[in-house]
Amino acid sequence: MSNPYQSQRPAIGQRADAAQDVVYRWLKQHVLNLPSREGTFLTEAEVCRETGTSRTPVREALLRLEADGLLQIVPKKGAYVPPITETEIEAVMQARGLVEEWCARQASGLGDMLATELDRLIARQVEVQHDTVAFIECDRDFHRTIVRAAGNPVLADFYESLRDRQLRMGVRAITISGGRGDSVLAEHAAIVEGIRHGQPEQAAAAVAQHLARTLVALRLPIAAGWGSVATERSPAVAAQ
Repeated sequence: MSNPYQSQRPAIGQRADAAQDVVYRWLKQHVLNLPSREGTFLTEAEVCRETGTSRTPVREALLRLEADGLLQIVPKKGAYVPPITETEIEAVMQARGLVEEWCARQASGLGDMLATELDRLIARQVEVQHDTVAFIECDRDFHRTIVRAAGNPVLADFYESLRDRQLRMGVRAITISGGRGDSVLAEHAAIVEGIRHGQPEQAAAAVAQHLARTLVALRLPIAAGWGSVATERSPAVAAQ
């Protein structure tokens, strides 16, 4: 079977750091598109084979993804990509609501200055709408910009800790829910309008509606079993 990522293989003779970047990008996209209802192990040998590179750039790319929080390196076993459970989804979305609604209220005082930057990010999302991972990364930038604009570094740091789970959840929501991408763009525009007009409650309400609809989209695959945990493939069991 053909490899959909074959075109991204590093060219022979590339410098080690360039090869590492290519492997990192390939591996990140691969991880974000893995089935999220179960844990998955990746080995260095598998990644080397798929990307056509040596073990050194693969090992460095895996370490970078571990630092990003997207996987866990298990000695003598490989890299483990953990499942995302229904409980975790509910908890992350509750945390996002608490942070993002407050931040939208605070950031609305910046009016046009912030709205202009958010308009640019929405335009970028439109450009990459065909690429699910890039679309969700832009989505993350949109929300991060609002959180940072609120001016509370403690909340901003906490929000960053949700990054890996947001990316995986976002990719899954867009993939499973037909037309969700267009809805996200419209919901983002509604948030920007509240900020542009300096209306804190309007901006917060738009954020709340956006997150509520995202949660509905995330629950769809759970109904089909996506959120179940395949415990037989967890690191503890696999290591026995």
